[in-house]
Amino acid sequence: MHEIHILLVEDNEGDVLLTKEAFKELSVQAKLSVVNNGVDALLFLKKEAVFANVERPQLILLDINMPGLNGIEVLEFIKNDPALRQIPVVMLTTSASASDVRSCYEKAANCFITKPLEFDKFIAVIKSIEQFWFTIAHLPPVQPAIFSKIS
Repeated sequence: MHEIHILLVEDNEGDVLLTKEAFKELSVQAKLSVVNNGVDALLFLKKEAVFANVERPQLILLDINMPGLNGIEVLEFIKNDPALRQIPVVMLTTSASASDVRSCYEKAANCFITKPLEFDKFIAVIKSIEQFWFTIAHLPPVQPAIFSKIS
């Protein structure tokens, strides 16, 4: 099986480290790219600035609560861009708010997961993401795409 490229958009360094540790437990090869805010997420996806030479991710794990552009705004941008909308977006957040869940699904999130606080439970969540997105579902193929500039 080939390596799966995942973009993690997360501003909390503790959650970034926890996610990296969880991905070490996976049975598939995953390349995890990390950006710490919504603006950098858009630059990464549009391959602009310092991200000009990055590979396009096949899956995005997106936090909601971030300074500047929040995850819901980033999600809306992704799903409204024809070059990006086919990339599955998993909202992986501490929020359990019904309004956040509703808003994310209204903006075409592929799923919404509330991050557990305990490491063992977090590992189980990451493994369930692996099981579904890497084993059962078919991710979009890696291919070059034409990206428009952020306006």
